[in-house]
Amino acid sequence: MRLLNCTALLAQESRDGRKIWVPEFLTKSALAITLVVFALSSLSRAQNLQTSLASSIEVVRAGTQADRVTIITQAMNFNEKDAAAFWPIYRKYEYDRSTLDDRRVAVIKEYAAKYPNLSDGEAKEMAGKMIDCDAGLAALKKKYYKKFNAVLPALTVTKFFQLDHRIDVVLDMKVESSLPPLAQPGQDLSSGVQTEQEN
Repeated sequence: MRLLNCTALLAQESRDGRKIWVPEFLTKSALAITLVVFALSSLSRAQNLQTSLASSIEVVRAGTQADRVTIITQAMNFNEKDAAAFWPIYRKYEYDRSTLDDRRVAVIKEYAAKYPNLSDGEAKEMAGKMIDCDAGLAALKKKYYKKFNAVLPALTVTKFFQLDHRIDVVLDMKVESSLPPLAQPGQDLSSGVQTEQEN
């Protein structure tokens, strides 16, 4: 009873219209708690999006890397001699390639974290990094194309790189599908302006 005497009471109306007396500190605490919950849920949603994207990319990468060996084994159907020549070089190729892929994933995560508040300077820097990653991958493939050709028939090497490219396309599509959209609804990507419907 002493608590009620020293605390102001506020009248609250129940669902059936009756007055309920509630200590004032409880109504203020409830409002504060509600505001904190809303603020934290927005922050949590942004963090969840970044965590979700990062884990999605890693799951896709891990799954694709595991599948690559199976796909290559089945599609290439190497004889014993060609398999003995191919796999040691392939393991080195994949190791070198993983460092390029790590750099590329870092740029993708940075883009997703900063979208849609990306500045022109940041966008330019990220585009440059992605172009460097693509150029690095092309140079790496050229280097390993020569290594594979030194020990395997050209037709086998060409078939492998065509298969490798197709796997890359599938991986890229899976990663791209988890990224934020390139444009807001109603925005025309070809001209960079909103459509008349939005205006």
